[in-house]
Amino acid sequence: MNTQGMNIQEVSVFIIYLAFMLAIGVWFFFRDKHPTEKGYFLGDRKMGPWVAALSAGASDMSAWVLMGLPTSIYALGLGQVWIAVGLAAGYSLSWIYEAPRLRTFSIEANDSITVPQYLTNRFMSESKALQIISAAVFLVAYTIYAASSIKACGTLFNTVTGLDTTTAMYLAAIIVISYTFLGGFSAVSWTDFFQGMLVLCAMFIVPIAAATMLEAGASAKIDTPNYWNVFSSWQDIVSGLGWGLGYFGMPHIIIRFMSINSQKELRKSAKIGITWTVLILIFAGLVGVIGRMFIGFDEAVNSNSLVFVVMTRRIFPAVISGVLLSAVLAAAMSTADSQLLAAASAFASDVYRPVIRGDKAGNREMLWAGRIVVLAIAVVALYIAARPDAGSIMSLVSNAWGVFGAAFGPAIMLSLYWKRFTFAGAACGIFTGAVVDILWLTYMADTGVYEIIPGFFAGLIVAVLVTMITPKPSADVEALFYRALNKSAE
Repeated sequence: MNTQGMNIQEVSVFIIYLAFMLAIGVWFFFRDKHPTEKGYFLGDRKMGPWVAALSAGASDMSAWVLMGLPTSIYALGLGQVWIAVGLAAGYSLSWIYEAPRLRTFSIEANDSITVPQYLTNRFMSESKALQIISAAVFLVAYTIYAASSIKACGTLFNTVTGLDTTTAMYLAAIIVISYTFLGGFSAVSWTDFFQGMLVLCAMFIVPIAAATMLEAGASAKIDTPNYWNVFSSWQDIVSGLGWGLGYFGMPHIIIRFMSINSQKELRKSAKIGITWTVLILIFAGLVGVIGRMFIGFDEAVNSNSLVFVVMTRRIFPAVISGVLLSAVLAAAMSTADSQLLAAASAFASDVYRPVIRGDKAGNREMLWAGRIVVLAIAVVALYIAARPDAGSIMSLVSNAWGVFGAAFGPAIMLSLYWKRFTFAGAACGIFTGAVVDILWLTYMADTGVYEIIPGFFAGLIVAVLVTMITPKPSADVEALFYRALNKSAE
């Protein structure tokens, strides 16, 4: 869908913005003369509070928060705001209760740089089963998640430039792959920082500007039944709040917790990150509601998730709209790069080295193994995004979000708070959470209950039961737990 046709000024702003993102990747590529696996995948744990906080937020709040979520509220009403409530609560709790412990536990667990690696090292296990199960979940879910970001880029490019949507997806993927390929975690985090600032500015400006232009009585023109009813159904409330469970197991977000350079700076990051995310979610809701009054219902806007884009282009002149629409591109790219890097790190560190190559794999080989995976996942994600039956941006995100939250959330939180937790409990919990989530999506979606909820609690129950019937951890594992616990309190 191309609502207005190409505008040279908007396109020029896009080109400048994309060149800036690529320049960051190139700069980090040439700055790191002797790159290491830890540096490429975790930035050597040297991220400052602002970069870590905005990178965590931007890697989470993809184009779905500017396109998918506002359009759901635009079309269906205030019952959809429970998604924003659940996300705000879950994100805040993850910074408060998960981040401090995960950072220190991952360091004590043999300086782990990926989530699967941490879960294995936390139990001092020689078995690679958990890493392989986790990496398999990573590759499947991240491919779907990356497809949503690439699809959003294609839709935006098509709207702004008139470029064929599929061609636009390829162009966006090439740019994201390039700076992820070159600069690794540091490049991804710094691009996310700038993109996070841009997203916040855009989300603040557009709904306020539109609100000042509304006609008197605009709200009365909305004729969708129960549009203004926040308590539209129990399924909306439960499923919306269930989105918050995803944060406890979202690898590309919680890996930012592991990258911060000190506990003191982590506390600063928590304040910045929570504030940024809550503001973003509030304004996403306002975009949806005000957009419905400002535009009226348009099925083309709804089906293509374009309420933010159409509002922006109607309100502002081309140069300003180009900058603001770059925020959508920023949101999509900031999540796609994080997803690709997290999947690459999981494969390289958790499958390629321990299972395929062993100690023979040096730093350079590991870096190239990760880069090849970045390319492979992007190709498959492109294929999914380009399919006519791929689903909406929001549906793709919800599918991947559910798998991650259900699989990893219970295992990670139990590993941080329960000294009795075992390796077998973690492995079985991750497997069960992922399987139940997928089965619920496949066979029980018509219940209206988001699949993350049964998946998360099934994984939690199985993890606890298996732990209780297996031998308790060794004295060394318990000692690791207490060392990490003491350091997280410093």
